[in-house]
Amino acid sequence: MRNLFCLTAGLASLFLVSCSQSAFVPTASPNPWSDDYHHVSAMEDYRQWGTYNVHDPSCRKIGDYYYMYSTDAIYRENRKQAEEKGVPLGYIQMRRSKDLVHWEFLGWAFPEIPREAVEWVHAHAGGQGATNIWAPYIVPYKDRYRLYFSVSAFGRKTSYIGLAESASPEGPWKQMGCVVRTDETTAMNAIDPSVVVDPANGKWWLHYGSFFGGLYCLELNPSTGLPLVEGDKGHLIARRANYRKDNLEAPEIIYHPELKQYYLFTSYDPLMTTYNVRVGRSDKAEGPFTDFFGKQLKDTTNNFPILTAPYRFDNHPGWAGTAHCSVFTTGDGRFFMAHQGRLSPHNLMMDLHVRQVFFTDDGWPVVSPERYAGTQPRRFRAADLVGEWEVIRVQEPLYERRLEAGQILWGEGELKEEEWNRSRKLQFAKGGELANGAGSWAFVEDKQGLTLTLDGEPIDNLIVFAGHDWENEQETVLFTGLDARGRSVWGKRVK
Repeated sequence: MRNLFCLTAGLASLFLVSCSQSAFVPTASPNPWSDDYHHVSAMEDYRQWGTYNVHDPSCRKIGDYYYMYSTDAIYRENRKQAEEKGVPLGYIQMRRSKDLVHWEFLGWAFPEIPREAVEWVHAHAGGQGATNIWAPYIVPYKDRYRLYFSVSAFGRKTSYIGLAESASPEGPWKQMGCVVRTDETTAMNAIDPSVVVDPANGKWWLHYGSFFGGLYCLELNPSTGLPLVEGDKGHLIARRANYRKDNLEAPEIIYHPELKQYYLFTSYDPLMTTYNVRVGRSDKAEGPFTDFFGKQLKDTTNNFPILTAPYRFDNHPGWAGTAHCSVFTTGDGRFFMAHQGRLSPHNLMMDLHVRQVFFTDDGWPVVSPERYAGTQPRRFRAADLVGEWEVIRVQEPLYERRLEAGQILWGEGELKEEEWNRSRKLQFAKGGELANGAGSWAFVEDKQGLTLTLDGEPIDNLIVFAGHDWENEQETVLFTGLDARGRSVWGKRVK
């Protein structure tokens, strides 16, 4: 009887605690690092570039660390100063992290640009180009690591994708030869490699390409990492219609084992301004890939969903260039995306953005509206969502720019007003209404899902989760998802 009394009292206590539990309130939490890094932009400051000067990242978890490799693009690069200080600019930057928040700059992967790559580019570009290494990609193979990389002449199809191997993700690296090389006579451009392995048959597939001719898929020999058929350049998998104003580059291919789908992430538009991430999917590594509306990516229509684009929440100058992504897993079923973000208004500083990736009920990836800062996961109740929010409807750029080789013209590096995705304030009221007649909201607690009716438009299956508000330096509740038109919808509670 005494045990029954204690059990009854305990349950009553839990019930009272549950009923009296106060609603979640955003709590102050400092950002782990500053966005503006001009104070550590001298060439000898490179040891402090953990999250700075990140461009075209490739990331993978190896052992206890996440290793990241990236293009050697540097804010306020000064090669004369670097030579005087003994800083080896021009090669592949390497970093590592245990928590995806704090990054250690390890230096550069190679001591020089591979001679064969330099000779190819110079011979086919009038002696121009081959001044640094672009867009590396890391992939493990047995007890070794393969690092794919690009050497090119800017604004031309004269390019070279090479392969290096090492017994350690930190090198030293041995050059293994050429994977693909292109020149002005080829349809494609040999840059931006990404590799996926088919778990069903062990086949290796390289996805690569750019603005020049679209994106291509090439089968590799697993034992060598080089083309299965020597000289093969692969088949077309994605393209856009008008390359005078429409850029397409930076394929990133992943496989989701539970959904049994391959996802091909691509980057649209110029890297300094309206760079944005799109995605298509297929049940085969080699395609064909289709978009949100069932259209093939190799058709000449613009494809959706759109996952990232230039954005600005309150209390921050905003981010441009939010693309050329790496998508990777943590080993426990979670996915993350890493990409550059260019700090506005000048868009010259390149910060690392790491965002958690979620998948909708329809199997489409979406990303967090905020950068990852190690926030502990938690579950929310409807009462936790009551308060003031900022919501962004991520849209494709409305202003059409003139481009040269897929990039903006000199002197046009700042965003136009109509190129921004700005936040809108919304008040989530008790009872499921949005203040001032803006619409309504409903939260499904067991699913942690949100439905908005905003200005008469229903937006279903938004994913609610805990995260860090970088603009206001606080821990808060976030949501992400897609509207019926394949555009991302982001939200964060600010008060």
